[in-house]
Amino acid sequence: MSDAWLTMSATDLGRGIAKGDIDPVALTQAYLDAAKAHQYSHRIFTTLTAERALAEAEAASERAKLGLRRSMLDGVPISWKDLFDSAGTVTEAGSGLLKGRVPDADAEVLRNATAMGLVCVGKTHMSELAFSGLGLNPVTATPPCVNDHDAVAGGSSSGSATSVAFGLAAGSIGSDTGGSVRIPSAWNDLVGLKTTIGRVSVKGSVPLCPRFDTVGPLCRSVEDAAHLLAALEGTKTADLAGADLEGAKLMVLETAAFDDIRKEPKAGFKAALKRLKKAGAQITYAEIPEVSEALALSGVLFATEAYAVWQTEIEANPDAMFPEILNRFRSGKDTLAKDFLGAWARLTELQAVWAAKTAAFDAVVIPTSPILPPNLERLMTDSDYYVTENLLALRNTRIGNLMGLAGLTLPTGVPSTGIMFLSAPNSEERLLRLGAAAEAALN
Repeated sequence: MSDAWLTMSATDLGRGIAKGDIDPVALTQAYLDAAKAHQYSHRIFTTLTAERALAEAEAASERAKLGLRRSMLDGVPISWKDLFDSAGTVTEAGSGLLKGRVPDADAEVLRNATAMGLVCVGKTHMSELAFSGLGLNPVTATPPCVNDHDAVAGGSSSGSATSVAFGLAAGSIGSDTGGSVRIPSAWNDLVGLKTTIGRVSVKGSVPLCPRFDTVGPLCRSVEDAAHLLAALEGTKTADLAGADLEGAKLMVLETAAFDDIRKEPKAGFKAALKRLKKAGAQITYAEIPEVSEALALSGVLFATEAYAVWQTEIEANPDAMFPEILNRFRSGKDTLAKDFLGAWARLTELQAVWAAKTAAFDAVVIPTSPILPPNLERLMTDSDYYVTENLLALRNTRIGNLMGLAGLTLPTGVPSTGIMFLSAPNSEERLLRLGAAAEAALN
């Protein structure tokens, strides 16, 4: 059964543990063995935490025997992006600037998940300091896309996505500042949930832009996303029973989201939209011109804050960085305080406009990314290509970050393409119900 376990959803594994059909120790060992043997393991995992994982699995096994399981995912092995502190384990956030950094304590979300019985199987590679939507990292390692091993996996939670897509973890936890959960999820045919800023704790995680940083799961189903969110918060899982698309009001945002879109993401989105409509969703097409203005503020908002957070470390050792990432950080170096504060004031106004124009809808839907995963070698040799593809990769997802929304990406059936649902802040439970209904229609 161990081979079958590697492709099951995290929730189905949890059900198997609850029934006594799956032993958490055997399950964890199966994932560890698969990770150790995989040809891309060194490009996906920074480290496998085998000793910790097996100890946690043994405890979960005992709880299962006694009928004392702490959650549906008690005993299920998941991976963690290498920006979440893990006590006694090197946590470097994909950067030479943090080489050899070993935290004393777990990040709060890792503590919560461990308390709910989840097993930490290892830490995963990522874009350098999480500042790229591509997942390319020549400083540490670059995970390959599951659908094209010559392409990047999407960033910045690249290893998180590929650990799940290649069957080396039952789920993973990443972060999303401008699309870093949703892009790699879409490019590797997974479900990815971006949570509302401030909802899930970022304490004990390496920051990028604290005003935008969020934590969320990458996984195989919407049900998994709901259980993983509950584990991160130490709360009850959202009720997805009876979720239905009949009468759901969806707005297709036509502003910016379809500019320069490639044929495959467009085809995947159109096919998905057709199935959603067939399942009873009401589709409306609309423009929100203010979105373009918000996107134009991105450079000032993201790069300025990121550089402010990392200036000391960067300027003390700039040669340790991949030049493309270094340049991106330094693009925020000379921003005036009045321009940064002015951009935030204007964004707050634009968020209010968005809220008013979308209030009548259950969600706004757009393609998760307008492009497919770019070729790794070309990204390394063609700077213009790198910059263009990175900006396009992040363009659609960033709308959700700028507007402070909850976001969910689902596979469309066309490889490496996703459909994204954006809903009001702190509406994760309703978004997950909508996502469960949409997932049923798309499968």
